[in-house]
Amino acid sequence: MMKKALFLDRDGIINIDHGYVHKIEEFEFVDGIFDVCRYALDMGFEIIVITNQAGIARGYYSVSDFEVLTNWMKVEFAKRDIPISDVYFCPHHPEPKNQEQGHNEFVKTCDCRKPAPGMILQAAKDHNINIAHSAFIGDKVSDMKAAEAAGIHNKILVSSQYQDDGNTHAHRINCIKEAAAFLC
Repeated sequence: MMKKALFLDRDGIINIDHGYVHKIEEFEFVDGIFDVCRYALDMGFEIIVITNQAGIARGYYSVSDFEVLTNWMKVEFAKRDIPISDVYFCPHHPEPKNQEQGHNEFVKTCDCRKPAPGMILQAAKDHNINIAHSAFIGDKVSDMKAAEAAGIHNKILVSSQYQDDGNTHAHRINCIKEAAAFLC
């Protein structure tokens, strides 16, 4: 039997986006994220995180640093009886931070970096997820475009510091606490 998932962006949705957050002491949970996730679980959704992590390609932190923080984050959710089924991340970026940085194996174009739907499609395959009955909460138009490309109809865009071109169909909300109204 296929399941439904609540796909969550990380920076700006789960934690306050301070820019390239990669240390536990920098990680500050967004007010209301646990309540929304608990409600989603009660409504039969699995929780799956879908996150671009360009800081890896840009040399700000390593895959190992990301994994340490991710494991800590999952434990913090578990302490609140909110299991995160999985976390998918894209370590790529098509351009290096600057010319002096040079290139590493993560500086490349890929099909997983949002707005491409690669991470969502892989998660759906891995977890037997019915995309049409799932939802995506993000704070960037690229999140909404990835969800749309994957076939997710229920897209929730939280107002953020990022530009909203207004051309993407999504429920627009001011804070994460308002997301529960769109989960069914």
